[in-house]
Amino acid sequence: MKRLFAAAAVLAVCSQAALAGELTLFTDNDFRGARVTVQRDTPDLGRLGFNDRTSSIVVRSGVWEVCEHAGYGGQCAEFGPGEYRALPRFNDSISSVREVTRGGRGDRGDDRRGDWRGDRGPGWRGDRDDRDDRRGAYRDDRGPRGDAVQMFSAARFEGDRIGLSGDARLLGDFNDRAGSIVIREGRWEFCEHADFRGQCVVYGPGRYAFLDQLDHRISSMRRVR
Repeated sequence: MKRLFAAAAVLAVCSQAALAGELTLFTDNDFRGARVTVQRDTPDLGRLGFNDRTSSIVVRSGVWEVCEHAGYGGQCAEFGPGEYRALPRFNDSISSVREVTRGGRGDRGDDRRGDWRGDRGPGWRGDRDDRDDRRGAYRDDRGPRGDAVQMFSAARFEGDRIGLSGDARLLGDFNDRAGSIVIREGRWEFCEHADFRGQCVVYGPGRYAFLDQLDHRISSMRRVR
């Protein structure tokens, strides 16, 4: 029995070590102000003096769930590797964070990676299982070309869709039309003006059902890593 408990303890430690992600939180937009970096689950940011203070984040590795209440309660969202200059729905409202597996807490593959999750209110569901193909909802396939980036004209991966795998100095017919994005590989910078000018945001692999400050404002994009 002692051996069984010892093995379980070792397995738990190994599982936590296997995640080994890193998340930095900032008190101001654009990665300014005081900061704190976490590399493990933090059920109460108040213990770090950072409760309800976060306005921007950088995910250097792993996929992280951030929640508005301590103990991972309330409204939550998951973020993959990337730089998030502003957090409109979570500004000064994050109380707990934890790293999650690639498919989140359930076995969903990439379903919720980087996707806003709001199980507490209407219009926020991140689950795609109950969506209907006839509504143009995104399904988990790479398509015939295996595009690195797919952009949708509406939120929640609906509407018209285009796929790209290279830099675009001007999105042409899709200029200022993107309402949601899926990134299969690489880190990409999306900018509000042609030639990578204006406000820009970097996103890593993940599903971004809402684009917030860049909603229907993307004119150019390029791979940065």
